[in-house]
Amino acid sequence: MLFTNKKSDVLSQSTQCAAVFAYGDTLLASADAIDKQQGGALSALITNHDLKDKPGSKRWITMPVEPKRPYQRVMLVQLGKPTGKKSTSLSSDSLLTALSALANALSHAPVKDAAIYIDDIFSAGMSIQHGDETVGAGWLAEQLAVACQKACYRYTETKSKPDPTPSLNKVIYTSVDANRLKLVRPALIKGSAIGSGINYTRQLGNLPPNICTPDYLAEQAKILAANSEKKLTARNLNQKQMEKLGMGAFLSVAKGSAEEGRLMIMEYKGSSAANAKPHVLVGKGITFDTGGISLKPGGSMDEMKFDMCGAASVFGSMKALVEMKAKVHVVALVAAAENMPAGNASKPGDIVTSMSGQTIEILNTDAEGRLVLCDTLTYAERFKPKSVVDVATLTGACVVALGNHATGLYSNHQPLADKLLAAGIQSNDKAWQMPLWDEYQKQLDSNFADMANIGGPGGGSVTAACFLSRYAKKYPWAHLDIAGTAWHSGARKGATGRPVALLVNYLVNA
Repeated sequence: MLFTNKKSDVLSQSTQCAAVFAYGDTLLASADAIDKQQGGALSALITNHDLKDKPGSKRWITMPVEPKRPYQRVMLVQLGKPTGKKSTSLSSDSLLTALSALANALSHAPVKDAAIYIDDIFSAGMSIQHGDETVGAGWLAEQLAVACQKACYRYTETKSKPDPTPSLNKVIYTSVDANRLKLVRPALIKGSAIGSGINYTRQLGNLPPNICTPDYLAEQAKILAANSEKKLTARNLNQKQMEKLGMGAFLSVAKGSAEEGRLMIMEYKGSSAANAKPHVLVGKGITFDTGGISLKPGGSMDEMKFDMCGAASVFGSMKALVEMKAKVHVVALVAAAENMPAGNASKPGDIVTSMSGQTIEILNTDAEGRLVLCDTLTYAERFKPKSVVDVATLTGACVVALGNHATGLYSNHQPLADKLLAAGIQSNDKAWQMPLWDEYQKQLDSNFADMANIGGPGGGSVTAACFLSRYAKKYPWAHLDIAGTAWHSGARKGATGRPVALLVNYLVNA
């Protein structure tokens, strides 16, 4: 999708759809201009209560055909009801709701392009309150591009009669202020890239596990590199190579499957940061998780194809960095395997030796993600990283603790944690910091090995993070548990693309 910005006004900008806005019972400038031209057609929608005062309420108006009229359709979108009689502060939550509704409507409409007059809020002297900060046109343009990209995603890969592809292929951020437009262009590029990365993550997560295997992900890494204008390189390690490195924990998970495990290494070098120490992303890529010998219940087991969403978010983040030509140096490590029950699969009570030399008693084969991650975290040491962030659908306990709204964040380095938390707020992809206290480490004690791979029923997300922390002592490290945020269940079943927005905003600001 093409995103562009233009200095123009609603009565002269040629477009198939002019998207204009109301704030309560007030029409913003572009909506007011159309209203006056059309004899009160828009204000009547408010007066007659056809347009509700809830954020995201919208009404379409199809105009009679006139050769001189630059717009064919008008969409009037409600930003919400002012908190006071003369309130000029607009909450970002209301604005994001309105942008999402606008984007979804456009994605289902028979229009190829749309001019968006959301910049009118600044012309009206209004401000956007986002958390404790006031944000400007750049933030707004980024969120608009992300919303439009996300709204146009359709899963079609395995459908014999897929839903129609959205017609929308061009969005114009329109303003009468040339100075604000200077802030908008790079923000549109960034938002478009993040949205593209989110959709790529969703696509990988939604693919069935008989297609999206470790080998498939390895091939995707090569394709991503081939389309990167030589900014990204990709290679992978097979099981024999991992055996030579002593990755006993990783291989204990992969050995029960006919699909060979893979460790993918992608490296992105932005132009001005190629020689800087890299930031490392580590993604858990269990392309299907049966639980192994500790077999999961059958209900909803199909959703265990989403157990590779940590890896998918790493892929999506790398795609976004490539598309926006980010000036950063990032290494991505994707640990991909299937966790299957078989005659040679790991058993509860087995003891394996990790790449670090530490031994692990496997008390539950369904706690496999930490086993592939711990060896990958050790492998990350060779890059002498500036930071390491691992992303994993690691524990159901995190869903119990935080639900589906916030990603669980653990870190051994508070400045890194603070940057990730700030990136989550900035991008509306929030995380919440959880404790990583020594008291929890005792739950991993084993009579027969250096540690067990589970810590008992209490604090399951915390003890999983404690386990990983034992392999991340040589660099600033953070762990993102996305078990509650990586996908939706029920009627909305599908991958969400989180936390790509958080990761990309962290990386470009780090």
